[in-house]
This record gives sequence, C-alpha cells and structure tokens, in this order.
Amino acid sequence: MRVLVVILNWNGAADTLACLEALEGRTHPDADVLVIDNGSRPEDLARLRDRHAARGGFTLHTEPRNLGFAGGVNVGIHRAQREGYGAVALLNNDAAPEPGWLAALDAALERSGAAIATGLLLRASDDPAVHGTIDTAGDCLSIWGMPFPRGRDDPRAAAPAGGTVFAASGGASLYRTALFDEIGGFDDTFFAYFEDVDLSFRARLAGHGIVYEPAAVAYHRIGATSDRIPGFTVRQTFKNLPLLLVKNVPRGLRGRIWPRFALLFAMMLGKTLARGQARHSLGGLFAGIRLVATHGMRERRRIQSARVATAGEIDALLWHDLPPAQEGMRRLLAPVRAVRRRLSPARRG
Repeated sequence: MRVLVVILNWNGAADTLACLEALEGRTHPDADVLVIDNGSRPEDLARLRDRHAARGGFTLHTEPRNLGFAGGVNVGIHRAQREGYGAVALLNNDAAPEPGWLAALDAALERSGAAIATGLLLRASDDPAVHGTIDTAGDCLSIWGMPFPRGRDDPRAAAPAGGTVFAASGGASLYRTALFDEIGGFDDTFFAYFEDVDLSFRARLAGHGIVYEPAAVAYHRIGATSDRIPGFTVRQTFKNLPLLLVKNVPRGLRGRIWPRFALLFAMMLGKTLARGQARHSLGGLFAGIRLVATHGMRERRRIQSARVATAGEIDALLWHDLPPAQEGMRRLLAPVRAVRRRLSPARRG
C-alpha cells in the first residue's frame, strides 16, 4: 500500500532528526514521511527546517500551537485521506525503526485483512540492562478496565509470536486509512495517553481486526516527551481512563468491568495522594468527570449505536486478570482469593 508515515514533533528536534535518519533505511517501496511540528519553540522548529532544506526526504507541516498527540496526528491522518494514501503509519519521534519495520506491518495487514497492525517496540536506553527489553508487543485491556503494554520489561527473546491483540500502540503502528473514514480519527479530547487504546477499542466495536507482527521492530526511548512536563502523566491518566471506559465498554460488560475499575482506580488515587501528587491526580479526575458528563456520554451513544461486535466477542479479547504491574492490588486481594479457593471445592460438592 501507499503509506504516509506521520511523525509528531514538540520541542524534540534531536529525537525527530534521529528518527528521520532511521527511516531513511526503510525497505518499504512506497512510503512518504510527514513531520508535524506541534507548536515547538522557534529554535527547535528551525532545526527541522534546516534539515529539510539541506536534505529533504520528508514534508514539514507546522501548527501554531500544541494540539496534543491526538490532535497532532489527526492533521496527518486528514492529509492522508485527502491525498489517497492506503494507510497511515504513526511513529513516535523518539522511536527508531529497523529498516523492515514498515514493510513488515504492511505485509501483516495484507496477510490478515486487519485494519491495524502493530509491531514489537523495544526500549532504547543508555542502560545495557534495559536496552532491548520490551516496551510493548501490542496493548491489552484488563477486565479491571486498565490498559497495559503486553510484555513490558521482558527480554526480547520472550517476545510473543504474531497474532491478534486487543489494541495497538500509537507509537509505532500502521492503520488503514479506510478505518478513519469509517470510525473517525483519534479523539482529541484525550490530548495524550490512552487515545490509541480508545481508537483500537472503537475499531474493535466496529468489527475490525488488530494484529501484532513481531518482525516489525522499532526502538523507543520511553518518556522522552512527557517527562519534560512534571505531573503530566498522572494528570492525563486520571483524566482519560474514565473517558475511555464510558465511551467504549458495551452494556453486557459494564457490570463486570466497572466495579473492578472503581476499586483499582481508588487505590491508584490513594497512592498519588500519599506521594504528594494530589494536584495532578485530582485535577485530572475532575477534568475527566466533566468530559465524561458531556463529550463522553454523547460519544458513547454514537459509538454503541453503531456497534457490530457483541459483548461476548469483546470479552474474549480481554485480559481476565489484573494487569501484571498491579502488585499492590494483587496483595490486597490475596486473602479474598484464598478464601474463594477454599470454598470452591465445597461449592462443587
């Protein structure tokens, strides 16, 4: 397919230039590169303009203000729709793909007929013990309402085989342009964080497939952008998680997911309060409540009225346990689960 690779830059020209260098070795025969500057400082934007003038190889689009990840990549998606590209590849500016990354994703879409293909995203780090470990091998959604990256921190040798995944990371994935024509682009009210899971969830509800291809490898320097803003990750997490679930969880799963999510969410909130992050977590929570009451409920009606997949089909794609990183909640629930195990033989008898 003819592919438009979209890279978003916000005051990260050094990372973006390294990403462009890595993309120059791509083996895909029909791909163009679009860099969208998301309202960066003048000196940062000047570095991109100098690189473009000196060597070309990409189109540079500038926005006067920061539209967030969702709003920024939507600019590229709309361009791909106007110009007839068959697919849009999203690549974080702090990621460096191997030469065959894009061709492997394209082949996975063609082979599977899916709407989205994601690859093996490995960590780039100056720490040899961390470099090359898994960032994500496709994203999961737990029955507890919590998305999480599959395989995070595992060695590359433990990467799962290719196949179906619930969701794709917006950091290094390929999307058929026709999907955006059908379900719309990324929800820019998320700004950043979980907007990629939201889009994958909407694709799933519309009956589309999402596949993981381990031959599509890229290296990612986690947090290169978000770490520049203190408290940003915490705020966006508490703002966006309730919105994600309100919009997308079908009626048949609400009774199973929401009570678990409420318990886990309360525990997460308690941790942020204990760590002195109340301003960020509570600010995000109150902003999220306002979004849910307006935008979230309106979008839920639209999404669910057009839903093709059944609650059972979505349930079959979920992770039926706590996310691996939730050790605190696991310890809290251990006594309850122990009692249930002791009682279960008596119930069977």
